[in-house]
Amino acid sequence: MGILNITPDSFSDGASFDSDAKALAQAERLLSEGADIIDVGGESTRPGHQEVSAACELARILPTVRELAGRRAVVSVDTRHAAVAAACLAAGAQIINDVSGFRDVAMAELAATSCCGLVVMHWDAASNQRVPAWLLQRARELEAIGVARERICLDPGPGFDKGHADNLTILGQTTEIAGFGYPLMAAWSRKRFVAELCGESDPTTRDCASAQVASAAVTGGADVLRVHNVKLHVEMLHTREGLRASQTKDLFTTHTFE
Repeated sequence: MGILNITPDSFSDGASFDSDAKALAQAERLLSEGADIIDVGGESTRPGHQEVSAACELARILPTVRELAGRRAVVSVDTRHAAVAAACLAAGAQIINDVSGFRDVAMAELAATSCCGLVVMHWDAASNQRVPAWLLQRARELEAIGVARERICLDPGPGFDKGHADNLTILGQTTEIAGFGYPLMAAWSRKRFVAELCGESDPTTRDCASAQVASAAVTGGADVLRVHNVKLHVEMLHTREGLRASQTKDLFTTHTFE
């Protein structure tokens, strides 16, 4: 999943793609590098962000969503607003990525009456110590109102009101959450947690470290990687597959080193 922020204030690339032409060009680049999904967002949720109205958010993203859907790209819309999600679904988007976990009644009703995919993210500081249980409960609540199980993807929400220890904990819980049987998203790209691991203050220089964290998440069972640098993460995944195919363990056991 390639990240496309059509915002003036996103932490990593704010204002970089703040016109229809720039946004479309970036989406085309992400697709050419191997993205299977383009996640289009019009409101930054970085620490200290300023909320924007649904009308403003929609004005930012709808032209790009409509154009990408017309080109048969798989489009995810990153929004907390049911009105924005509904308009984007009507324009051809196929996934709603809601960082608030579909707790808004209107958003939950939209999920229940549509057939799109859902990314259900954890963002609730009061439950940081029980993220897996929170996600499982939320998924079951959505199923109870008519959302088919196979439409639900879980995201533990690294970095969202979570400190370093919290992020380490949820990374360590990847296998547990994957074990619930829902697709699992790993959305660690360029976040402060990665900076704390690698020491890079500039978000754009954290891609190699982001790929290493993503690789750890894949080992734990993550299915979807939400990333800024698609090319690097695709290379990481291909390298993992190549090593597995070459049976690296045998390479070490069949040679004598002196």
